Amino acid sequence: MIRSMRWKGAAFTVPFQLGFVFLYLLPIGYAVYQSLFREQQSGLGLGGSTTEFNGLDNYAKGLSDSAFMGSILRVVLFACVQIPVMLFISLVLALLLDAVTSRVAGRFRILLLVPYMIPGVVAAIMWVNLYSPDVGPLTPLGELFGFHWNFFAPSMVWPSIGNLLTWHGIGYNMVIIYSALQGVPRELFEAARLDGASEIRIARSIKIPYVRGALVLTGLLSIIQMLQIFNEPALFRNVTPQTVSDSFTPIMIIYNQAFNSGNYHYAAALSVLLALILGLASFLFYRFTSKEAD
Repeated sequence: MIRSMRWKGAAFTVPFQLGFVFLYLLPIGYAVYQSLFREQQSGLGLGGSTTEFNGLDNYAKGLSDSAFMGSILRVVLFACVQIPVMLFISLVLALLLDAVTSRVAGRFRILLLVPYMIPGVVAAIMWVNLYSPDVGPLTPLGELFGFHWNFFAPSMVWPSIGNLLTWHGIGYNMVIIYSALQGVPRELFEAARLDGASEIRIARSIKIPYVRGALVLTGLLSIIQMLQIFNEPALFRNVTPQTVSDSFTPIMIIYNQAFNSGNYHYAAALSVLLALILGLASFLFYRFTSKEAD
């Protein structure tokens, strides 16, 4: 009877297991399989092409591809600045919401979550128009205060994209951190106040250590998302192609190899390499933060 109940319970996971196999495992396996081949043109390229086994040559080519590795380094350096700034703002907002009443917190929580509800492509189009010197209000507003900024200049592209990503992501991260704050025992706050601790001291010594796990989670998700950034740079490229090249981010290179150059096998190898780099970065981040927590 117990075995029968176990099988019935396991049956509820069948839809998830099927989705995981067909939507994740099989595509990953197919990408690995495709990455082991290459298209060989016959003659001068005017005839047909044949698919030949290429072994790990596509991976070796990807690791020696300066454009691909440079795009990864570019995104990593950007993430080292943007992610801490975004998480710091999310943490401050969560602490402020935790300090007010539940009714007020509920209203502001929904308001701060609105940017995350907007699809990423729509948000990127909206900010591109806000940045535009022709139709956007930000350039004329800056000129009123003596600022002559160009949001699409080479020195301003990454800050412009970073502002967009921060605006879009702080609400989601704030909700996760705020939910973790709700699990902190309130008796600790009362005891700290009786000992004369200020609200800043309570936040620094009690609240922030308790939400360390939430900060690790949001940081991990942000790292995974950052290395896959595509929509924002792609839309910026339509406006300023001389600044945002087609090799600006790893995903843009993979997209161009697959759909513009038709080199699907090499694009599959780059995808697998990026997945491995993502896994390694996530593992190192988790191990480092776990060691700090211990």
